[in-house]
Amino acid sequence: MPLLDWLGLGKRPRDLDGDSDAIRRIVRELEAMDPGAARHLALFAFLLSRVANVDQVISEDETRAMENLVEAFGGVTPSQAALVVEIAKAQNRLFGETHNFLAAREFRDLASEDQKRDLLHCLFAVSAADDSISVAEEETVRAIARELLLTNGEYIAIRSAYREKRAVLKRP
Repeated sequence: MPLLDWLGLGKRPRDLDGDSDAIRRIVRELEAMDPGAARHLALFAFLLSRVANVDQVISEDETRAMENLVEAFGGVTPSQAALVVEIAKAQNRLFGETHNFLAAREFRDLASEDQKRDLLHCLFAVSAADDSISVAEEETVRAIARELLLTNGEYIAIRSAYREKRAVLKRP
């Protein structure tokens, strides 16, 4: 038996090269997307992470919700959605305060009215992932709605679909 194997240093517990190959493959698949669609998807995920990170912690429930939404609305595979969400979360943690408004403005300029309303629904869905929409999350969603130039009526109509999740309306 080789000495390194005996010490447990000869073989890695998992194939890191295989992991990096999988990541490279996912990145290549994302790079093959239409650049406009990829940009839209990145902005969508960044804005989802903006709401999820309001309390400075993005929970597993919020992460799963974001992955499901990115997969559904982005038309990507689950592994691609997971990669997009992880990148968006990292970017939001690093640059959130400086890029929040810019991302919303760019999404506003690229998206249709229906896509803007869909995003608002998704923002509330991520906020409700832990079964409660905090006041801070609600205010962040309201700010994004304003940045997207959605009307207060549109905001209220969409928010009403999440009434039972709003912390402000729950009994103590």
